[in-house]
Amino acid sequence: MEITSGREEGRAGVLEVSLGHLHHRTMQAHELFRYFRMPELADFRQYVRTLPTNTLMGFGAFAALTTFWYATRPKALKPPCDLSMQSVEVAGSDGARRSTLLDSDEPLAYFYDDVKTLYEGFQRGRHVSNNGPCLGSRKPDQPYEWLSYNQVAEMAECVGSALIQKGFKTAPDQFIGIFAQNRPEWVIIEQGCFAYSMVVVPLYDTLGAEAITYIVNKAELSLVFVDKIEKANMLLDGVENKLTPGLKIIVVMDSYGSDLLERGKKCGVEILSMKAMEDLGRANRRKPKPPAPEDLAVICFTSGTTGNPKGALITHRNVVSDCSAFVKMTEKALALNASDTHISFLPLAHMYEQIMMCVMLCHGAKIGFFQGDIRLLMDDLKVLQPTIFPVVPRLLNRMFDRIFAQANTTLKRWLLDFASNRKEAELRSGIIRNNSLWDKLIFHKIQSSLGGKVRLMITGAAPVSATVLTFLRAALGCQFYEGYGQTECTAGCSLTLPGDWTAGHVGAPMPCNFIKLVDVEEMNYMAAKGEGEVCVKGPNVFQGYLKDPAKTAEALDKDGWLHTGDIGKWLPNGTLKIIDRKKHIFKLAQGEYIAPEKIENVYQRSEPVAQVFVHGESLQAFLIAIVVPDVETLCHWARKRGFEGSFEELCRNKDVKKCILEDMLRLGKESGLKPFEQVKGIVLHTELFSVSNGLLTPTMKAKRPELRNYFRSQIDELYSTIKV
Repeated sequence: MEITSGREEGRAGVLEVSLGHLHHRTMQAHELFRYFRMPELADFRQYVRTLPTNTLMGFGAFAALTTFWYATRPKALKPPCDLSMQSVEVAGSDGARRSTLLDSDEPLAYFYDDVKTLYEGFQRGRHVSNNGPCLGSRKPDQPYEWLSYNQVAEMAECVGSALIQKGFKTAPDQFIGIFAQNRPEWVIIEQGCFAYSMVVVPLYDTLGAEAITYIVNKAELSLVFVDKIEKANMLLDGVENKLTPGLKIIVVMDSYGSDLLERGKKCGVEILSMKAMEDLGRANRRKPKPPAPEDLAVICFTSGTTGNPKGALITHRNVVSDCSAFVKMTEKALALNASDTHISFLPLAHMYEQIMMCVMLCHGAKIGFFQGDIRLLMDDLKVLQPTIFPVVPRLLNRMFDRIFAQANTTLKRWLLDFASNRKEAELRSGIIRNNSLWDKLIFHKIQSSLGGKVRLMITGAAPVSATVLTFLRAALGCQFYEGYGQTECTAGCSLTLPGDWTAGHVGAPMPCNFIKLVDVEEMNYMAAKGEGEVCVKGPNVFQGYLKDPAKTAEALDKDGWLHTGDIGKWLPNGTLKIIDRKKHIFKLAQGEYIAPEKIENVYQRSEPVAQVFVHGESLQAFLIAIVVPDVETLCHWARKRGFEGSFEELCRNKDVKKCILEDMLRLGKESGLKPFEQVKGIVLHTELFSVSNGLLTPTMKAKRPELRNYFRSQIDELYSTIKV
């Protein structure tokens, strides 16, 4: 018996197709031969006979190449719907729109009948993976080490059983804190909580000690899992100072010494190792008590730009419906499966990464964690070779800048531009691929730097420029989606569809929710014109804020619509474009409303600019701005304009400041900013706004009150010196 390998079968299939194609071409040639034998073509036949043999061979080679190109030419990915109509209006809904992927006006809650909670999602993954590798981690310069799905399930049940042994309830009002970076223990603890209907309350470093104290008290946390000794000590500080008297147990993942145990004893806090918890649970195993879909799963504290964090109440149904909508939109284009590998580096304390984790676990995929240092991420990517790579715009901008920084000669820049233009032309035809001539010559190195196997990238959390997104879609040659949403709708409410590789919008409503636009009269955005505040309703919309009915009423109206504070616009093809922000608007002295974030997004496209803070006051007639120049581009940009010096020297140069302001104003004019929306003066600041200096939230949004206070003297000086 002859055994044919998969590769030989593939060749046989290609040969069969080629022979069929050849037969078709032969029949065409036969018809042409009959045509050429007609008497009136006798002269032409005579001419062909006189042609040299090499010319005839050239014609034959050209015909063969043409035939080969037709047989192997790239084909566009088939979209799941008509891309000219990606959403439709819901009857009797006051203008709300839904995904055209839905068969009715009922939003999608579940994709798989056996997955209605996060616990069931993990069990499905355990089954379809056939106990394959689940969670992976690595030490420096080492390969990834993997825990199987069964090992993770066993460890999770041990952790959950230990919590019960320590007196915690198997109920959706039992809250357990996790204060750690992404690592296998994070998922094991979370799954342990879900197996016994408990609720996870994530904490994260960038919140700061004051906010951590606030959350521990607000959620009444008596036990918190931490990864490092430093975090345990931070929590003990709160207990010692009588700020968090309810905290009784800290479980530490890393190894620790007797000094931490002693300090805990003095504070009345029990310090346990992760291994001790697992051993305790193993000796006292309890049968899982899985949650219901309506039960709480996560309390995700959002880092607001003002005031204390708000605890968004997220149920299992919320998370599963959002995951289900993603699977529904991409099911044919992606077909996620157990052979996929996900790189986990975006914070699990946020819903974006939680959603991606749920999708991966549900399909039995592998999840590899970064080493915990973002500077080593590129090394982790090369070793892990992920197929699924969720990102944020900040990382994309950095990738884009580095690629173009390496094109440091006229020839290199020309080749890069030419290759990207060719790939972008394919994008416009709906073609995504990484095997073109331009991939092999120009983009192979970029793709290899991400491990060489990425087939899905998705970006969200903040706006990304159309230029950056389009270029990276072309250069990376993988399916690349952009989503929009917020914690309160469990991460996503709109997403670009497979086959629509245009930029400048955030896609269509996800199948799990409706989206409508409502009037914002003070900003002249009217729903009748297809513009207004984005409002979301569906099974992915959260239940409210923990113990905060006033804030809940601000976010959710009486009909259950979530008011996002973002201004959207419907495009003719049914996709949504975010054009403004309702929050943070203020009036100038003459009465004009200003939305500073819209203006900042325009100015940040200026080549020498890294960050901008636009400021205005009701007693002033014009805007000013604090500008942080880009340390990687300023010197080169300034040199082309005849300015020399270090980064700091250029930032002090008044003529450089004038040139930067002129470039910003040029972009503002080109983008259609009104004269009163343009700044009249700027201050150059050398240090980036960041989470560590308290000027950005952990999700990289500007803390506007803090920025105002920090730059108060510069603001006052600008207003006192500028005459208009």
